[in-house]
Amino acid sequence: MIRKLLTKVKRHRWIKKAYQLAFKIVGLLPKKNNLIIFESFLGKQFSCNPRSIYEYLEANYPDYEMYWSVDPRYSASFQNKGVKTINRFSIQWLFKMARAKYWVFNSRTPSWIPKPKNTIYLQTWHGTPLKKLAADMEEVHMPGTDTDRYKRNFLNESGKWDYLISPNRYSTDIFRSAFGFDKDMIESGYPRNDFLLLNNGNEAVINGIKEKLKIPPNKKVILYAPTWRDNEYYSVGKYKFNLKLDLEKMKKELGNQYIILMRMHYLIAENMDLSMYEGFAKDVSSYEDIRELYLISDILITDYSSVFFDYGNLKRPMIFFTYDIDNYRDQLRGFYFDFEKEAPGPLVKTTSEVLKEIRLIEEGKMLDESFEPFFNRFCYLEKGTSSRQVVMEVFKR
Repeated sequence: MIRKLLTKVKRHRWIKKAYQLAFKIVGLLPKKNNLIIFESFLGKQFSCNPRSIYEYLEANYPDYEMYWSVDPRYSASFQNKGVKTINRFSIQWLFKMARAKYWVFNSRTPSWIPKPKNTIYLQTWHGTPLKKLAADMEEVHMPGTDTDRYKRNFLNESGKWDYLISPNRYSTDIFRSAFGFDKDMIESGYPRNDFLLLNNGNEAVINGIKEKLKIPPNKKVILYAPTWRDNEYYSVGKYKFNLKLDLEKMKKELGNQYIILMRMHYLIAENMDLSMYEGFAKDVSSYEDIRELYLISDILITDYSSVFFDYGNLKRPMIFFTYDIDNYRDQLRGFYFDFEKEAPGPLVKTTSEVLKEIRLIEEGKMLDESFEPFFNRFCYLEKGTSSRQVVMEVFKR
């Protein structure tokens, strides 16, 4: 009750106004030129492109003073990582953010947070786009906003960015349009994929991750990583997910050979109860970084999530469980290309079809013929050196 009251007080518009004013005033103070603030997925994770850039800087340029912006509810994810943290929206956060020379974020900041004049904002973003984004969306079905307001707020945010990372030429063109971005685009591949390129086939690293997750070494791994649906939600920023995959059926057919890792999108609020599938299904939604899950997975099952663009770097089988594709394509989002023709793996709508595709993979089915043109269009920049390229461009220019 007290916590709810404090949250309500903090969200009052006058408190926001006062905080915003304080931010502007502190932002007038001289910059700390070696201070960098990192944030991943609204302060929920130590992950993604910001993490890779952080790790490269830490290893090669340790003179920087670096902090992670953390949502206090997810502080456990940052423990024992050896990183300095500050609680998001705290007074300390205000002073660090307002005086930092650099911000490195992979998602938006609240619209009421001003960017100080001499701060350099590196927006890494978090995926190659399949589904329509921001200004390219015809209709917005998210809670707490409407189409015009959503686009206006997004373009206001992207106007603060000084640099934006792009994983390929395809994304560059879309980001220019969807985000209205006309400043420095760094077309480098994604820093987070350096880890995949440098560790693909490294049995010691793979076995170490499996051991950490308590996955038996004799079991193969399926990663299920779906996205969220704009119109299925509890409240602003908290989305539902209705599991359509029949885990009971999958356990019956695959339980002796496989473990399935369930990785929900960071915006999904569900806590899955998988107790009845113990030994077969494991919830890894809160696992710190999905790149390690990619590395240990033999097969990816997804839908419209951008995870498949990253996973493609490993050249492993993918299955697209698109049970609601007609609604998602025609009503919710729309796609930038003909997904049904160009997806680098089969599209299926039922658990039985998923199992059929897994059996074909077991029998030696090769990657779909669509995979090579997919790889050449979306993964061609990934060489394991993207973090270095971004650091040289932004911090060492």
